[in-house]
Amino acid sequence: SENQRTIEHRLVSSQRDKDFFDGDRNYGYGGFKYDGRWVSIAEKVIERYKLTNKSKVLQINCEMGFFLHDLKKILPEIELYGLETSNYAFQNFYDDKIKTNIQVVENYCKINFEDNYFDFILCIGAVYTLNIFDITKIIGEIVRIGKNKSFINLASYDDKDDYWLMKDWSLLGTTILKKEDWKKILKFTNYKGDFSFTNAKTLNIKRK
Repeated sequence: SENQRTIEHRLVSSQRDKDFFDGDRNYGYGGFKYDGRWVSIAEKVIERYKLTNKSKVLQINCEMGFFLHDLKKILPEIELYGLETSNYAFQNFYDDKIKTNIQVVENYCKINFEDNYFDFILCIGAVYTLNIFDITKIIGEIVRIGKNKSFINLASYDDKDDYWLMKDWSLLGTTILKKEDWKKILKFTNYKGDFSFTNAKTLNIKRK
């Protein structure tokens, strides 16, 4: 609604600092705390991608590491890594034992790991914050360092109303495309992993 998520809010949230994670809701999360919600997701990821204590997993845009923490609780010997652009998130990382494998990077367009290194890669809330050129870079890196077992989410819309709902709501969403256009990008980058579409319907966004 009016005066919510203005350009001023987006400028602050783009820094992905304290205000984004633990400030006012119009700057981002409005308080980023561990609440155990990732446990069920970790269980589903383990089952779907057949992960074991010998697997290597990377989370791009890992934030404070709640998913990685819950994954480690279930598979104590699993090899976990994370990439994050926020110093604030890194400083407040939830699990000190995993923190040694977290890298703070400028962006996710060039990832310093060997080809086919990871058994699973999770990338949520990052791809659609980029322009199309950088999107091809990050997806290309996921393809290069992974073994075709990955999950990303993409901001989409069905019609003009959906587009503007997403555009007005999203603080960092840069590239919001129709589903068929995203699929063309995935084909262009040879992406074979899993993906989902984030949109006004999935987020239950409505105009006040």
